[in-house]
Amino acid sequence: MPVAPERTVTAPAPDRAPEGAPDPSGRRPAARIRSLLSARETPVVGALVVTLLGAGLFVDMFATGRNIDFLVLSVAAIALMALPMTLIVITSEIDLSVASTLALSSATLGVLWESGVPIETALWICLAVGAALGAFNGFLVTVCGLPSLAVTIGTMALYRGLAYVLLGDRAVASYPRDWVGGVRAPFLGVEGLPWIAVAILLLSAAFGVLLHATAFGRSLFDIGNNDEAARFTGVSVRWTKFWLFTLSGVVASGAGVFWTLQYGTSRADTAFGLELQVVAAVLLGGVSIFGGVGSILGVMSGVVLLGAIRNALQLFGISSEVLQIVTGLILIASVVTPNLVARTRARRAPAPAPGPVPASAPSPASAPTKGEAP
Repeated sequence: MPVAPERTVTAPAPDRAPEGAPDPSGRRPAARIRSLLSARETPVVGALVVTLLGAGLFVDMFATGRNIDFLVLSVAAIALMALPMTLIVITSEIDLSVASTLALSSATLGVLWESGVPIETALWICLAVGAALGAFNGFLVTVCGLPSLAVTIGTMALYRGLAYVLLGDRAVASYPRDWVGGVRAPFLGVEGLPWIAVAILLLSAAFGVLLHATAFGRSLFDIGNNDEAARFTGVSVRWTKFWLFTLSGVVASGAGVFWTLQYGTSRADTAFGLELQVVAAVLLGGVSIFGGVGSILGVMSGVVLLGAIRNALQLFGISSEVLQIVTGLILIASVVTPNLVARTRARRAPAPAPGPVPASAPSPASAPTKGEAP
């Protein structure tokens, strides 16, 4: 007698939102908010907003167009040099020679202009000099295998010394007025918006896309986290670092040209100690000194925050010595605070639950004793 086949009744699957649709329970937006609040650049962005609002309300003349123009021009060179510095520090390296490269570029421009070289040609020569200086740093770090900290401390003194060889104690201040005035000119006639601010915004967007939206940018984070693992995945660690140092030299040289035309003079002691502010802005912006972490948004926020604090203190009549102390304290805080937060989170993290005991492993009670048959 034929037997009817069994019918399997399948329980209806629970309601589930299609993939990509917002979670009706609201947990996904909450998770995104928590992720946003826990990002390394969030504190500096929040501090920047609070600083700008507080200084605008309580510091006289801070929110005027003339002071904003002064603030932008005062941080322009720092912002330019901070962009490639961000990429370098993410790979767990550092370049402390940027301010000396700026000074040597300024001295080179002064010597060329005194020699009768057209200023348009002199600008390109300065950029080529900056590329050579950065490539020299990259060669010592990548080919010779020397630590970037020691290398760039040495080239910081070397490049500054070469600037003194070119100019000595004298200054060159005979640049064309249209070039000097054009550097400080407002963009489209808007007071408080010099054209260099627009250039920095465009460069920041370009560096942001390069770092966060390209395979090259992702390789920088891989190098900073573990350069050996990055090498096994096909990343050319040496060439990547070499071109980053070269890029840093080119941008620092461009910042030197801007600095020279902004102030209308070339001196060997130009931007002395400015590398401290560049590093402070990068670390304040959430880039880890150990590499592998960072963002362009955080660094640019750190640049503006550091400049706004210094500008507000200057309006209060604080001396330059105190401003240097404040910069040092901010630098120390930007290094120490993320480490303290990471250690606190590690201590508060719950201990991992013990895994299940494998079924094949005999329990102590059932294990045979010596001399007993299993």
